[in-house]
Amino acid sequence: MFPEANKSYSYEECKAIADWLLAQTDVRPSVGIVCGSGLGGLADMLKDQVAFNYKDIPSFPQSTVHGHAGRLVFGKLKGTPCVCMQGRFHLYEGYPAQKITLPIRIFKLLGVQTVILTNAAGGLNQDFKVGDVMIIKDHLNMPGFAGNNPLAGPNDERFGVRFPCMSDAYDRELQQLAMDVGQELGYGDFLKEGVYCVLGGPSFETIAESRMLYRLGADAVGMSTAHEVIVARHCGMRVFALSLITNQAVMDYDSQEKANHEEVLQTGKQRAEQLERLVSTMVTRIEHNNNNYA
Repeated sequence: MFPEANKSYSYEECKAIADWLLAQTDVRPSVGIVCGSGLGGLADMLKDQVAFNYKDIPSFPQSTVHGHAGRLVFGKLKGTPCVCMQGRFHLYEGYPAQKITLPIRIFKLLGVQTVILTNAAGGLNQDFKVGDVMIIKDHLNMPGFAGNNPLAGPNDERFGVRFPCMSDAYDRELQQLAMDVGQELGYGDFLKEGVYCVLGGPSFETIAESRMLYRLGADAVGMSTAHEVIVARHCGMRVFALSLITNQAVMDYDSQEKANHEEVLQTGKQRAEQLERLVSTMVTRIEHNNNNYA
């Protein structure tokens, strides 16, 4: 095990990082966005940017994956104050679950109310095609079955309760909003919904694993997101997440197909602009609705 395996970050440690960031920028974000592999262009849409390299933020983890820029970007998306992670952290980088979800706790202490997560995933559902966008309605947390949960260790009630409910992890109103916006933008033919399964990685799945996961009810498989969702819900934030289907999981022993990371980044590039439009339009509506309820 790595030395920090059970390292939990105290409320005070998280607050120190959040306070440091708030002192460096006037932006007070209400929406936090996490960009997956090849989807960092969302952050580039922010106006009046203030950006921090992860290495310059005290006690912040470092991103080590190609396709993840490693910057925290503050700014306004169509007038809505946002903070955007250009690159996230994963179990396969050797980080414990508590560390890869640290930025989500920082989001909470920055004032974020809604978290939007994106990822690149392999399609298990045979009706899915490469380039489809799956709105996540639920997840299977396979590392969690083995006790690898970001909430393991001491619980601080200032963040949330000891045993948070996960049956409502993915906000149904935001899922419907995404569907509505997608239809308006003419994305109906590639917008799907389904269940996301997270594995530890970094190896892609075997054929037997892909078949098993599909039979368990997973529509797409990846190496991120679910841990961040658990922590965001623990902190009481609303969650919306989507997967860009960048490759079709190999389910047939006669197939010559092989999953690879370059394919993931290439598909991200092709679909990025439409994803950016979908998310930015959603952010505008979320802010509008929040103002109406205020």
